[in-house]
Amino acid sequence: MFKKIFWIVVAVLIAIQFIKPAHNEGVIEGPQYISNVVHVPAQIEEIMGRACFDCHSNNTVYPWYSNIQPVAWFLANHVNEGKEHLNFSEFASYPAKKQKHKLEEVTEAMQEGWMPLNSYTWMHAEAKLSQEERDAITSWAKESMAMINE
Repeated sequence: MFKKIFWIVVAVLIAIQFIKPAHNEGVIEGPQYISNVVHVPAQIEEIMGRACFDCHSNNTVYPWYSNIQPVAWFLANHVNEGKEHLNFSEFASYPAKKQKHKLEEVTEAMQEGWMPLNSYTWMHAEAKLSQEERDAITSWAKESMAMINE
């Protein structure tokens, strides 16, 4: 009995490897990119590139384990949720009021340490932010809010 269950589980695990979610592999800096609304200094761009863009842009750099099911489904869902909440690649398409609100949320997330998520930094050590980097993003977001006209 145990042997039969084992082989069924193995067969299911093999079968689900062929059901892959779509990858988030578009252009980060298209016409709706945040820098078309506010100035994004190179330092901020670099920090966000390694700590934010995998989940909050139209281009994710996938790790090796993203090709293994059901992990890929979890990652796809996580990226889709991140993009629904804030997508830097689509930022210019947001109404001005929403742009300001999203930058307020960036400020709060940096100050409270919510982002990047611990589940992300656990596998992506380069995404861990120092207090200086958090402060830089916070200052930039606050300055950017002031530049957006409603």
